[in-house]
Amino acid sequence: MAEWLVEGEEAMKSFGAALMRACDAAGEGGVIALEGNLGTGKTTLVRGALADKGVVEGVRSPTYTLIEVYPLQPLNVAHFDLYRLADPEELEYLGFRDYLNPRTLCLIEWPERGHGYLQGIDLTLKLEYAGQGLARRIRAVAAGKRGENWLRSLEKF
Repeated sequence: MAEWLVEGEEAMKSFGAALMRACDAAGEGGVIALEGNLGTGKTTLVRGALADKGVVEGVRSPTYTLIEVYPLQPLNVAHFDLYRLADPEELEYLGFRDYLNPRTLCLIEWPERGHGYLQGIDLTLKLEYAGQGLARRIRAVAAGKRGENWLRSLEKF
């Protein structure tokens, strides 16, 4: 487990960029769960990760489409927002398992909405308010070797 205090939008984007670099360096995809209340910075973190890969426009939370895929190198990024998921079984209809491959990094907002169907989460990032203002606390919990490797790379942030 690791923890960071991130202050402001730019710092959250920088954290997302560091996360993307850690995943790219590992050279294989996986699943990262982004937990947190509305406004804690989940989508901002994803924007930072994608900006690190040159995607700087049009990145928004796929609240209505549930998924947005970015074909990138060396890893594709599949950004999920499960906030409007009515039933976890809908993940089956979305073809969630198809994204579980060595070439795709899955970033999943509101993973608790997919309880029972989401499997193989390598790293969980819990974002929460840290007092008044723009500060956020990020708590990371790795599951398995891949998540531990990413976490080790992030410790330098």
